[in-house]
Amino acid sequence: MSEATTTVDNFIAAWSRRDVDELMSFFTEDAVYENVPIDPPSRGAEAIRKTLEQFAGTPTQIEFVVHQQTCTGSVVMNERTDRFEMGGKWAEIRVMGVFEVAGGKIKAWRDYFDLAQFTQQMTGQDG
Repeated sequence: MSEATTTVDNFIAAWSRRDVDELMSFFTEDAVYENVPIDPPSRGAEAIRKTLEQFAGTPTQIEFVVHQQTCTGSVVMNERTDRFEMGGKWAEIRVMGVFEVAGGKIKAWRDYFDLAQFTQQMTGQDG
């Protein structure tokens, strides 16, 4: 297993603990995080921290389930289901994540997903 894969595996596992300080320990200071259907990208540790505080602070539980993962050099890509419990109900979204790792830290993270799918689950609308 490569250093990049180990870094991403540990980062994914850390989400269940919802500890923003722990999550931030995986990033370089100049990292970029982009939730592709949501603009703009979070650039730098301070901006990423603000974004992660929102994601980790709202749900009562978080679970990232990785279905497939591959690594080429310092780039790790995974297909996963991200699960969030909020208000006593779970919302799930299918995600394709791309991580660029340098020196055991994440320098870029991009997630691609269908925002409408997540919104529909949270509002109880069919679509």
